[in-house]
Amino acid sequence: MAGNKTFTMIKPDAVKAGHIGAILNQICGAGFRIVAMKYTKLSAQKAGEFYEVHKERPFYGELVEFMSSGPIVAAVLEKDNAIEDFRKLIGATNPAEAEEGTIRARFAKSIGENAVHGADSDDNALREASFHFAGTEMF
Repeated sequence: MAGNKTFTMIKPDAVKAGHIGAILNQICGAGFRIVAMKYTKLSAQKAGEFYEVHKERPFYGELVEFMSSGPIVAAVLEKDNAIEDFRKLIGATNPAEAEEGTIRARFAKSIGENAVHGADSDDNALREASFHFAGTEMF
């Protein structure tokens, strides 16, 4: 998976606001191919497991609560240089600092409700994709 795949989630705020189609359109328009995708809802336990790396950080509880507050869209994306290109496409965590035209500049409400998650490394992309999808679910 390394190098050409990444993992993303469209977060509950963007799902609730009806932005799934527009975000997927922007992702595909940027040359990414969707190799796995599901519409699902994380339990608080599963959200806690997914974000366990942040367990000692002060925002962990709020993050788990937010990510289990409504449905998400989880997806594995494929493209050359996937991690770096996707991080550029989504923009800065703080939408006020995100470049114009990025997903977060267009759809995020705040640092906490920032519309999308994007893996930050090949290792994390593999771990995050495997958390949501069996190998037989990725094409």
